[in-house]
Amino acid sequence: MSKYLITSALPYANGPIHFGHIAGAYLPADIFNRFLHQKGEEVLYICGTDEHGVAITINAEKAGIAYKQYVDNYHKVIKEFFDKLNIRFDHFSRTTAPEHYALAQEFFLDLHKKGFIKPAVEDQFYCVTCNRFLADRYVSGTCPKCGADNVRGDECTKCGEWLDPSKIVFPACKVCGKKPEIRQATQYFMDLKAFAPKLKEWIESKKDWKPNVKNKALSLIEEGLVKRAITRDISWGVPVPLEEAKGKVLYVWFDAPIGYISATMEWAKLNGKPESWKDWWFDKETKLIHFIGKDNIIFHTIVWPAMLMGQDKPYIIPENVPGNEFYNLEGRQFSKSEGWYIDTADFFSKYGVDALRYAIASNGPETSDSQFTWEDFQARNNELADSLGNLVNRCFSFIRKNFEGKIPAIASPLTNEDKALLESFKQGFDEVGKSYSSYRVRQAIAQAMALAHSSNKYINDTAPWTLRKTDLARCGTVLNVAARAIINTAILLYPVMPDTAFKILSRAGLTPAGKAPEFAPYGGDLNDLPLGADDTLLFAKIPDEQIKLEIEKLKSSANPQV
Repeated sequence: MSKYLITSALPYANGPIHFGHIAGAYLPADIFNRFLHQKGEEVLYICGTDEHGVAITINAEKAGIAYKQYVDNYHKVIKEFFDKLNIRFDHFSRTTAPEHYALAQEFFLDLHKKGFIKPAVEDQFYCVTCNRFLADRYVSGTCPKCGADNVRGDECTKCGEWLDPSKIVFPACKVCGKKPEIRQATQYFMDLKAFAPKLKEWIESKKDWKPNVKNKALSLIEEGLVKRAITRDISWGVPVPLEEAKGKVLYVWFDAPIGYISATMEWAKLNGKPESWKDWWFDKETKLIHFIGKDNIIFHTIVWPAMLMGQDKPYIIPENVPGNEFYNLEGRQFSKSEGWYIDTADFFSKYGVDALRYAIASNGPETSDSQFTWEDFQARNNELADSLGNLVNRCFSFIRKNFEGKIPAIASPLTNEDKALLESFKQGFDEVGKSYSSYRVRQAIAQAMALAHSSNKYINDTAPWTLRKTDLARCGTVLNVAARAIINTAILLYPVMPDTAFKILSRAGLTPAGKAPEFAPYGGDLNDLPLGADDTLLFAKIPDEQIKLEIEKLKSSANPQV
């Protein structure tokens, strides 16, 4: 049995999250976590909200509320959204927790003591109108690399380039809109170049990393790592623990990943074993897996590993960083400010959670950007209704009507057709398991649904409704085989659609009781097993007219200038 510590990039407590975030860092992690539980592995899934940084100060000031009140609200909003989507963490923390402040300062002091962090003077934008130095996200302008407009000062959301705010073209203060001037200011810098040889050796050793992640990380090293400022002149954040640095706080991208450890410490404390976090972070056998979007590759493959390497304590470093590309909405980035988003409350009042999980996972941005479209969602939902839902309903309804609600016993020898279907699932578990293990969820779903299609074909070809009149023993055998195929399909799809899997297993007369079903072909005796009472439709088809209305509503909500 292996030991896995899973994390998802800490969502920023600066607003609600959307389907794009879910597709990149949270649903893939939840699916992997559930699969590992099915395999009987030892797993801990940690996350929490990232609650510091300039963007929060800007928007809290605009809203006229205290910073802590602002992040408290969005911590709650974000956690409720995860709960709605059935994304289950072992612990969901926040970077304003006391444990986090102490640990982040410890990380800084260890690196400072060894000479990896030093003060230096840099050019920094100063807004004369606002009378203050502008931290990176207080600056907007044009990306110097790709030319995208209205990018933030620390990173281009279009090309993913990590930016030096002083190099932004046509810079403007995000508060007043005026052009800032350049002045010199002292900040503390981390010497990433000192870690370059070790980072390169570590990354090159990762044969199973996604090419988009590995190539990006290596290209950053080849371009030459430079010293990066890790402090900011704002009041909201973890104070720099040096007397000579009063008034400065740690840059949010320095303190945020430390939240993975502080959240584990909090989890251990809440479970009555305050030192047990070390069993994960100090154990070289632990496989640390970071699920992220591509805009976080630099932080999780360069900055964060360097921070871990520079500590006095024996922290593990990431085993894998499954970075996903961007997930857009109908050809454009999700943007609430531009009216290009989906109202989640309205969505879930009409559509099922598992249908959404399935749609996102089936078209996830694993190797390239992908998108949510209403027509694709309709197609995925209707596929579930036609293939999986139809398979379950017609098989179990027929048993309920003709066999007193009990799965009939195998009463005739298995034919080659029966054996072929059952054998296909044995191979299917091996293939689907390999896909889940290597973060290829789209492939896993395609493989599992191919078995559902085969099961439907099996029922069509064997025609139990005809056999009932001509060969009752053979009819019972066919339905027994079909019921086993249905159960196995539910087990295969459990990581993606847990609620639906439990419903199917319950309808088959099994009682999963919320525990992940073992990832293996079901080996229990189904002969004369009473079916569960529920026989409602698993999925309702969505008509074309409804999708047209959704598309029209989205277009009408977009800002006119966009």
